Amino acid sequence: MTDVVDPDTRSRMMSGIRGKNTKPELVLRKELHKSGYRFRLHDKNLPGKPDIVLRKYNAVIFINGCFWHRHECHLFKWPKTRPEFWREKINKNHENDKQALKNLATQGWRVCVVWECALKGKSKDLPSVINKITKWLPGKTKFLEIAG
Repeated sequence: MTDVVDPDTRSRMMSGIRGKNTKPELVLRKELHKSGYRFRLHDKNLPGKPDIVLRKYNAVIFINGCFWHRHECHLFKWPKTRPEFWREKINKNHENDKQALKNLATQGWRVCVVWECALKGKSKDLPSVINKITKWLPGKTKFLEIAG
């Protein structure tokens, strides 16, 4: 299947996609801050550069886009254009994520992964997401995953 836009337009569109400060990330950060939590952002000294780092709780939070991180939900579809390229890229992202989670666990960090589908789309429920995170933070559970 051919692309519906010319290569220059597609390049411009793709360059507009950001890895930091995405809308789901900003929404979650705003709610956590409003709930009284203080945190650091995108610590490049930690494996995977977590989106939110809460040192007081020895916890990190990743806000993962369902497409880029291969979440099997209603927001993820394999692209029909250049399928080999996209399978390789998305599968590599998935493997990098698994390695980062493993390395963080080895270093003693507690990890929460919030999927984009929990913050937007059909199953959006921000109050529930914030409630789960705020209950998890003071606890001892090592891993929390929140999906829509």
